[in-house]
Amino acid sequence: MIKPNQMQASAITSTPIPNSHFRFQYNKAAPIRARLFASILSIAAVANRATMVTTTASSSSNSRGGAFTTLKETVTFEKEIKKSKFIALAASVSDEQSAFSFLSQVRDARASHNCWAYKVGDQYRSNDDGEPSGTAGKPIQSAIESSGIDRVMVVVIRYFGGIKLGTGGLVRAYGGVTSECLRNAPTHLVKSKVRMGVEVPFDLIGILYHQLQSFQAGDIKQDYETGKDGITMVTFRVDFDRVEKLEDAIKTNCSRELVFYK
Repeated sequence: MIKPNQMQASAITSTPIPNSHFRFQYNKAAPIRARLFASILSIAAVANRATMVTTTASSSSNSRGGAFTTLKETVTFEKEIKKSKFIALAASVSDEQSAFSFLSQVRDARASHNCWAYKVGDQYRSNDDGEPSGTAGKPIQSAIESSGIDRVMVVVIRYFGGIKLGTGGLVRAYGGVTSECLRNAPTHLVKSKVRMGVEVPFDLIGILYHQLQSFQAGDIKQDYETGKDGITMVTFRVDFDRVEKLEDAIKTNCSRELVFYK
């Protein structure tokens, strides 16, 4: 039997595998671009150790009901600024582990800097990777926040071209390429699914299932071992914004006082 404290809300996210349509046109770095191309398609990932990391974290919103906008696929944007080549790569991530997995796939040890930031709900992390403090990771993070996209990581790879940009120039460069990368990126809305349960008499199962179908509930499971004669526990997942309406519909159509668990 499922107890009330076992019921939790969870968010379903997806991190699509890119269609590998990246085009790099920096002739001096052709071998490097080929390596990046192969890395993006790689499935294997090894957690990357990051230094000089700035963290802003409260409770993750994975367990809260809600909806968020994230990327549909991995995207890239490339720009040359005073002979330095900046390549921004962005992908949907579900947590810290998947963020570092993406970083390990695309980072280039031969580049001058691999700077990054990610946002997962209320959790942010950023890394200047050798650039002056606050000139790379923070601007990337700010651009992510301004985009309104969640569950996303952006890695900006810089190949130094011989001309120093200064702190202001670096802030504009890293923030700018991140904004351009995300501005026209394909996105989609993801609704959190809330896991619920309800105890119902056997004679009301048909009515209950009809309501669950009407509200497009999924992952429906049934447990007869409730310890109560003639009672079964039915668990399911439903969009967070349909929870109250579904409860009301079930109570109204069953015409009995039922016990719900979340």
